[in-house]
Amino acid sequence: MGPLAAAIANLSAASQAAVQHLVSHNPERPDLSLFPKSRLAGVLVLLFEEGGELRVLLTTRSKDLRTHPGQTALPGGRVDESDITVIQTAFREAHEEVGLPLQSPDIHLLGTLRPFISLHKLVVTPVVALLTDPSIISTLQASEDEVAQIFSHPLEAILDPTLARKEPLVSSGTEDWIYDTELHSTTDSIVAILNNTNYRMHRFRSCATPIKGLTADMLIHVAEIAFDRPTEYDRWAEGQPRAFATTVQSLAFL
Repeated sequence: MGPLAAAIANLSAASQAAVQHLVSHNPERPDLSLFPKSRLAGVLVLLFEEGGELRVLLTTRSKDLRTHPGQTALPGGRVDESDITVIQTAFREAHEEVGLPLQSPDIHLLGTLRPFISLHKLVVTPVVALLTDPSIISTLQASEDEVAQIFSHPLEAILDPTLARKEPLVSSGTEDWIYDTELHSTTDSIVAILNNTNYRMHRFRSCATPIKGLTADMLIHVAEIAFDRPTEYDRWAEGQPRAFATTVQSLAFL
């Protein structure tokens, strides 16, 4: 039995299959060395199992931050000059933001996915990892300067929002869910930095702040790979490209 097989042996069959799908995924990756480090960022998609289902670790950003204050985010940030890889960036930022151990035998790297483009024109790479000791989640502590709260969400509920009904969701009509839909809201608009492409913004109701924008896009991508099926809702706006950043050429306008 290999190291990963041993690590996931105690997971449910569905979670084991999802992890294997993520490990075997081999996306096309642009050469990020063509971009200055100041334009690169990494986020950590940390998965763990609870009640037989995979959940993903999320944060609500501090309202005092200059960018995206009060919004849901995956732990992560810009690549530092001292970072050798974007993987190192994602784990370093998770350590700084929520106190995730930098060295733990219970944290297993599953791989990286294709990069996404943020509204601030950063090239953001999702780094996917599995935490096999969920008790570590209860030991995490939010950085006062950066993180307002730490929470999690069922990964499969990103594909099928009705699965979130069992969660202790925020009350409808509050600032954390102002939309007139129960669990999932979308808006289509033209986005200039994506070459004036039609883009569908997704928002998911959670037990904290809405999961939306780039964070939602990345989690949709992760969930589709993990569970090997599409979303239960219309994923794309009319005319929206199915991937924004799979080649160097598609990033050239940045």
